[in-house]
Amino acid sequence: MTTALTRNSTMPVARYGGNRPSPRIKLDRKDIVIQHPDAETGERLMGEALGAVDRDALHGILKQLMKASVILQKPDEDNLAFMISMVKGIAPRDSLEAMLTAQMVSVHVATMRAASRLAFTEGLSQQEGASRTLTRLARTFAAQMEALNRHRGNGERAITVQNLSVQDGGSAIVGNVAQHAHLTVGEPGTAKDAGLVPSDETGDYQHDRTEILRGATA
Repeated sequence: MTTALTRNSTMPVARYGGNRPSPRIKLDRKDIVIQHPDAETGERLMGEALGAVDRDALHGILKQLMKASVILQKPDEDNLAFMISMVKGIAPRDSLEAMLTAQMVSVHVATMRAASRLAFTEGLSQQEGASRTLTRLARTFAAQMEALNRHRGNGERAITVQNLSVQDGGSAIVGNVAQHAHLTVGEPGTAKDAGLVPSDETGDYQHDRTEILRGATA
C-alpha cells in the first residue's frame, strides 16, 4: 500500500531521535508518494527523518528536495532517496535545522555535479569556470556546517588561552581561561591585583618567603 502525501492536517508527524528505517519515496508525475503499508506511520517516519514538525513542513521540504534532485531536467528518485538519507543522518532537531540540513544536502549534490563537470571539461576557460563554481559551493557547505554547529552550541564558540606573556605593570590570570563569544580584558594593575600575590596578609607572605630563601641558602 502506498499513500500520496496530503496537506489536510497539521497533526505533528515528527518524533526526533528515531532510528527506524525511513520509507521510500516514489515520484508519480508531480505527486510525491510515501511507500509504507500504513499512511500515518509512513508520514511519521518521514517526518522523523526530515525534522518536519507537521504535514505542511513535511510536504514543503520533500518538494524542495525533489526539485534539487533533478537530473537531466527530471526529478530522480534515487538521488532524492540519497538526499533524504543524508538529512536523516544529520538528524535535524528543530525547524531551523530542518531547513539548514535540506540546504546542506542540496549544496552537496550541486558540489558533486560541479566536480563532475570539472573532471570532464577540457577547455581552459571552461575549467576555470567549473573550478570557481566548485570552490564557491565547497565554501558554502563549510559555512553551513559551521552555522549548524554554532546553532547546536547556542551560538557559543569557546576560546582557550594557553600561553600568556605579561609585561611589567600588567595583570594576568594564572591557568587556562575559556570564554564564550568574547574575551575579557583585565584592567592594568599589579601582581597582587591579578591574584599572583595573596590579597590578604601580604606582609606575612613576604615574611614567609624571606624565611624560605634564608633556609635555602643556609
